[in-house]
Amino acid sequence: KKNLTLLNHLPHCAAVNIEIVWQQILLSAEPEDVVVPAGQRRAWCWCMCFGLAFMLAGVILGGAYLYKYFAFQQGGVYFCGIKYIEDGLSLPESGAEAQSARYHTIEQNIQILEEEDVEFISVPVPEFADSDPADIVHDFHRRLTAYLDLSLDKCYVIPLNTSVVMPPKNFLELLINIKAGTYLPQSYLIHEQMIVTDRIENVDQLGFFIYRLCRGKETYKLQRKEAMKGIQKREAVNCRKIRHFENRFAMETLICEQ
Repeated sequence: KKNLTLLNHLPHCAAVNIEIVWQQILLSAEPEDVVVPAGQRRAWCWCMCFGLAFMLAGVILGGAYLYKYFAFQQGGVYFCGIKYIEDGLSLPESGAEAQSARYHTIEQNIQILEEEDVEFISVPVPEFADSDPADIVHDFHRRLTAYLDLSLDKCYVIPLNTSVVMPPKNFLELLINIKAGTYLPQSYLIHEQMIVTDRIENVDQLGFFIYRLCRGKETYKLQRKEAMKGIQKREAVNCRKIRHFENRFAMETLICEQ
């Protein structure tokens, strides 16, 4: 009422304009239902659904990644080795000195994720043997093996050779027996030769564990030649040699470029 009294003392045009503005303010202050078009409501609902689905997918993928990461970090690591005899030498019949002179030793770090069907092998720089350091992943779920040459910082991928590589459960039992001293393998050396072929551009398609090993590195396919015991004729040149074990015998893996 005071405002309306004030309006009576103003010029006519100004009073009309102020009255109109004041009515608009009063109307806007009154609560009233806002009508939203049906199409706009549907679009808003679809946006909400897509947003929630995207967030849920991110949570699931992030959880799976964290599970694999922490499973990898918390898995047991074994440091052990086996003794093997060089090619062309017969097994010694007796005498500790004879055995020490004839046998060579491979030592490596091994980690096994039994539930994921994955084996990790880390071959350090050998003290005496003519070999190269490497990290190896055997992924039984993907049926792939990856070698990371630590000297060249290059990755090599090949189908898993299940006739040579012991499955995770059996390999874990072997490592436990070696650690407990109930089984001390004295073995022989198996040769295998692999040839570098095509380059792999998308390592993310090789599974989580091989991707984790090879990401950001030059990665190539390998083609395996027939593995055999004893000395092989090596036609390829520029070879890298990795001596390791993933069974009861030692392996000498040659990765060669033609």
